[in-house]
Amino acid sequence: MMKILVCISNVPDTTTKITFTDNNTQFNTTGVQFILNPYDEIALARAIELTDAGNGSVTVINVGEANTDATIRKALAIGAGDAVRINAKPHDAWFVASQIANYVKSNPFDLILTGRESIDYNGSKVAGMIGELLDIPSVSIVKKLVVDGESATVEREIEGGKEVLVIPLPFVAGTAEGVAEPKIPNMRGIMSARSKPLVVVEPIEVKTLSEVVGYETPPVRGQVKLADPGNPAQLVDWLHTQARVI
Repeated sequence: MMKILVCISNVPDTTTKITFTDNNTQFNTTGVQFILNPYDEIALARAIELTDAGNGSVTVINVGEANTDATIRKALAIGAGDAVRINAKPHDAWFVASQIANYVKSNPFDLILTGRESIDYNGSKVAGMIGELLDIPSVSIVKKLVVDGESATVEREIEGGKEVLVIPLPFVAGTAEGVAEPKIPNMRGIMSARSKPLVVVEPIEVKTLSEVVGYETPPVRGQVKLADPGNPAQLVDWLHTQARVI
């Protein structure tokens, strides 16, 4: 029976208007709708497929405070069997990876899946850091994942082609589009999620290696200038003198 751990993040919805507080050093969560990170949903979907028909178990783990419980319950509704929440604010990738790796050292898994990145910070760091901390292989941006006995075959896109790797279990994979299609929880899953185990674990102390100095939003886009269709010379002039692209 294969045991799979899926690492999930609680992220702002893609339609969220991003603002900051405390002199642009803190993300403003007021009125923000949080969701299960879409790339993590892909990882979870593949884990459920790999353990279908009683071939294993799926546990989800999240580093977050109590306000992430709704996101965790959604993962349980989708099909995870149980969940772990490490009770701490996820300061950065190093902190998150350290907490997850510490849990896995006492609770080993055959396969650890993450999304390729979280859609808020887009760092793509956690999978590699977990692998390093556990001294097991890690591979990022996995497009295909097939487990066969004690090893797995994964595919990654590289410049000009594909890379195919055969990796022994256990290992960490950061999954991307193509691995699986996200699953929509059904009513039975939603009802059963209420009674599935969600264990809360206190964090370990982790040395702070980075801190946020400040955030900046992208500059406001300027007003669009429309050239007269009958005067292409005007467009060429703007591209040369103002946009400076020709």
